[in-house]
Amino acid sequence: MRIAVLKFPGTNGDYDVLRALELAGVRGELVWYRDYAAGKYDAVVLAGGFSYGDRLRAGAIAAATKAMDHVREDAERGVPVLGICNGFQILTEAGLLPGALIPNDPPGFISRWVAVRVIDTRTPFTHLYEEGEVVYMPIAHGEGRYVPAGEYKAAFKYVVNPNGSYDNVAGIYEKNVLGLMPHPERAVDPHVSRRGVGGLKLWLSLISWLKR
Repeated sequence: MRIAVLKFPGTNGDYDVLRALELAGVRGELVWYRDYAAGKYDAVVLAGGFSYGDRLRAGAIAAATKAMDHVREDAERGVPVLGICNGFQILTEAGLLPGALIPNDPPGFISRWVAVRVIDTRTPFTHLYEEGEVVYMPIAHGEGRYVPAGEYKAAFKYVVNPNGSYDNVAGIYEKNVLGLMPHPERAVDPHVSRRGVGGLKLWLSLISWLKR
């Protein structure tokens, strides 16, 4: 089982993702974006951070790299793809998910724990949750307000909207591709996650899905 953790210049959540995968029972592979190639991995995670310093728009430059052409190719083959925070922004900028992430309303960077409700359990990343289950995860973003472009499928919604996101959306999916603004990799270890381990089932779901 090979799970790539894709790193761009400015990514800073990569080791958190590797730790989450380790706690879930597998070893992820840190992959520099220039080294990523389609057809080599069973799943790929675009970790959070500030790729290319969020120049132009958050995720815009990373979305234009050759690496994302390879991610798109894998996604089209059915490989599970997860984008967390900046990774979600990259997925929308690259057109793998509909809509956009724009500056928070009210403006400003938000860093705190939030309650999110699981809306759809039919994805590789959510099938071990119960529909309607409420879990806690931290957020850390300045451009996390989701605005749709046509139809979208919500996987997670905020219980209390922190950023003005349309219809309380915290995460959306399209088939095997999921984008999520909260950080499930920072809610897996009871020794450091003060609001519990609500993100752990996401990683366990992925592993279970890959073992099918």
